[in-house]
Amino acid sequence: MSDKQITTPTVHTSAWIAQTWISFTVSIAATAIGIVYMPVNPWMKGYLGMGTLFSIGSTISLSKTIRDVEESKRVLSRLDEAKLEKLLAEHDPFNKVV
Repeated sequence: MSDKQITTPTVHTSAWIAQTWISFTVSIAATAIGIVYMPVNPWMKGYLGMGTLFSIGSTISLSKTIRDVEESKRVLSRLDEAKLEKLLAEHDPFNKVV
């Protein structure tokens, strides 16, 4: 058996999904309000706004990449285990061919 464990996919509840969307929305809104009411010139507000948008985009890309890497590891682990089970099923220790 391989040293990697096969895990079942995580199923999120609707409450968890709602909480993550609410916290994301509130944090973005609070940051946007903070930037709008910050006592600096418009160029500085624009810079901070663009930095925030790029941070959000890169965070989403990073989380998707990490998820995809983990899913590919699970698929490879399942393939390795299926190959091992096939080998074990085909092997008959009591069939001695001389």
